[in-house]
Amino acid sequence: MQEGAVFIIITLALAFVSRASLRKPGSHGFYRFFAWECMLGLFVLNMRVWYADTNSANQIISGLLFFASLLLVLFSVALLQLSGKPDTKRDDAPMFEFEKTTTLVTTGVYRYIRHPIYGSLFFLCWGFFFKQPSLVGGVLAVIASVFLVATARVEEIENISYFGEEYREYMKRTKMFVPFIL
Repeated sequence: MQEGAVFIIITLALAFVSRASLRKPGSHGFYRFFAWECMLGLFVLNMRVWYADTNSANQIISGLLFFASLLLVLFSVALLQLSGKPDTKRDDAPMFEFEKTTTLVTTGVYRYIRHPIYGSLFFLCWGFFFKQPSLVGGVLAVIASVFLVATARVEEIENISYFGEEYREYMKRTKMFVPFIL
């Protein structure tokens, strides 16, 4: 019962935050919502074992993934705010305020990967999975990962539309999520 209530309450909050994107199917935020929902399912699935056997390999891996996720999102959002010159008047797709950059950010972590915030969500997703790996958890993690890739691909189309050739050149010299690999 508790897990169901947590899932419903957080789903309602995510739907509220994502309402503009959900009204525009095909936007990057539309796919991101479904990635978040799968990740929420993973969280709820494993929330009873959150602090169980904290010295196990799974829990240690989970903790490392959470830490990597936190660092990546903090540095990424800070760079967008400091270097991206956000402008609330930018209205080419449903976006959060910090996403409305008017300058392409290519420094810091963005020098190596185009989507560090989604990379952060990958780490978070798989951190949830490793709390207590299971078949259901694995399916949710893979589906969330597919939605994160879809989110990034759609955002790239939006970025090409806004930044043009500058973004195409940026894509040629960076990876999507993992430096030098993917």
